[in-house]
Amino acid sequence: MQKVNLPQVFRKPNKGSFLFFIFYFSFFILLPGCNSSYVPRPTGYFKIDFPQKQYRQFNEPGFPYSFEYPAYATIQRDSSFFGDATENPWWINVEFPQFNSRIYISYKEIGKYTLDKLLNDAFNLTNKQSVKATYINDSAIATPNNIHGMFFKVSGNVATANQFFLTDSTKHFLRGALYFDAAPNQDSLKPVNDFLVADMQHLINTFKWR
Repeated sequence: MQKVNLPQVFRKPNKGSFLFFIFYFSFFILLPGCNSSYVPRPTGYFKIDFPQKQYRQFNEPGFPYSFEYPAYATIQRDSSFFGDATENPWWINVEFPQFNSRIYISYKEIGKYTLDKLLNDAFNLTNKQSVKATYINDSAIATPNNIHGMFFKVSGNVATANQFFLTDSTKHFLRGALYFDAAPNQDSLKPVNDFLVADMQHLINTFKWR
């Protein structure tokens, strides 16, 4: 029988050439993985476009206080507190709809309550967050308008990281707290928190008793 010479591509590979092919193929598959290293990337958040700082006056008839608030916010009367009616008509919310947040403002008269009770309540409401807070920093408030009180900065994933109270020690007591309609996340809320805290400070610095 006549021997037929097959083309090179149809010849059965010998054992040496087959092993060389496997090694060659594996080398180029594994090479990129050997030369690359894992680099963790920080969590990204959406960019937020903040409005320009502009303020208007809140000076409604009958209210025992006045202040300036941002032009990009609205004032809403608060008629209930955890399902119960507010004890007077001077409880309000400074609403920031574009940020899903608000500053709750509650007012109480000294006389109906002792100053000691109102102060203890303010500190206790802040300390309730100590379970999730990494620290609570308080600083005294004293403005050129003769307004005094305390500002609380609560660090951590808490419901309200910024709170304050103002009083004249004889008649008026007001408490404010910044809330977000979102799961507490200190990192993701930080840009908006910082932006609105500046508005809280402006509110306090322009605050007056009437």
